[in-house]
Amino acid sequence: MIPHEKTLVQRLKDEPFVLFGVNSDKKDTYKAKRAEMGVTWPSVNNASVTPKISDTWGVEGWPTIYVLDHTGTIRHKGTRGEAMDKAVDGLLAEMKAGAGK
Repeated sequence: MIPHEKTLVQRLKDEPFVLFGVNSDKKDTYKAKRAEMGVTWPSVNNASVTPKISDTWGVEGWPTIYVLDHTGTIRHKGTRGEAMDKAVDGLLAEMKAGAGK
């Protein structure tokens, strides 16, 4: 997943787009993985916040992907790969069309 996420972040670097990660790894493990894999987007450890993000959002397994629109509404869940690109691109187009009104 991370290679695809890196591509998405790079492709949309000049767009109103944010990728935000939540991980369940041990802090030291993730810190090393993050650097090794070249993760540049914000990510928080699920256990470091109360209540846990997984509890608040109903995450039942890792990874769980949510695509939110510019208002913070969940519009897609579980999209990956090309489906994620299509979902994000569609929401950006929708947002830009609405801004032109």
